[in-house]
Amino acid sequence: MNPQLVYLVQTETTVGFLSQNSEKLATSKQRNKKQPFIRCVDSLETLKEFARVPTKFKNRVRRQKQTTFVYQNSEALRVIKDETHLKFLKKLKWAYSSSANLTGEKFDESYAKQKADIIVEDERGFFESKASQMIKINQKKARRLR
Repeated sequence: MNPQLVYLVQTETTVGFLSQNSEKLATSKQRNKKQPFIRCVDSLETLKEFARVPTKFKNRVRRQKQTTFVYQNSEALRVIKDETHLKFLKKLKWAYSSSANLTGEKFDESYAKQKADIIVEDERGFFESKASQMIKINQKKARRLR
């Protein structure tokens, strides 16, 4: 698999674009290239490469599903636990992730398929559900962002 391509994939929560190339992903979404993306990782070991989890929140990060944590270094990371999505992500180890739509718009399948380099459709097909939780953590406290 080429980590520089943009993949259209069904994630845990919604249809998403995944790539290790953040500039190409921003171009597909038609959004500011300086705006950061969520980084999805395949394991807690991979997570350790990008951020240090405060001791107080280690169990929470390990157990919580469909949750993105924003760490002290401003990295937004989510450990994927959904088996079907994880099967795809394990091939890359990590990828930037974003919903497969224009910024601020609803999902449009024809637009998403046009912007993706490779379409990965599994037995579930493509569907949208509620967005993942987002929690900002530091050494002492956690604050829910969404």
